[in-house]
Amino acid sequence: MASSTVNSGALVILEELNPSSPLFQNGASLRVTGKLLDYAVVTAVAVIADGSATLMIDTQHLKMNFRVGSIYQFIGELFLESDRQPILRARVGRNADGMDLNLYRQSLKLLKEFQAEQAHS
Repeated sequence: MASSTVNSGALVILEELNPSSPLFQNGASLRVTGKLLDYAVVTAVAVIADGSATLMIDTQHLKMNFRVGSIYQFIGELFLESDRQPILRARVGRNADGMDLNLYRQSLKLLKEFQAEQAHS
């Protein structure tokens, strides 16, 4: 019997997710956070934003009520459409209202600096 594993979502800030990023590839497992800009019920596609960056989220496998303006966090796999437009197929989602996005970005920056130091030690 073949075993299947689910990768944890790599913490990523939306502004870091661009074509030059090593995480910008089909199937990359990511955890993203942002404010909900738009949600289309018919297609189950949400658009989140953090700073100047946006990302489309496929939410068809989630059972959630979405509110534009609220903060959400999603874990899923990134897929690049034919025009290299990224979309995250979410397998987990949660409302993160109350999260300070500026503080969250700062903590991720410090975490990445720490991990880089540990890798070089």
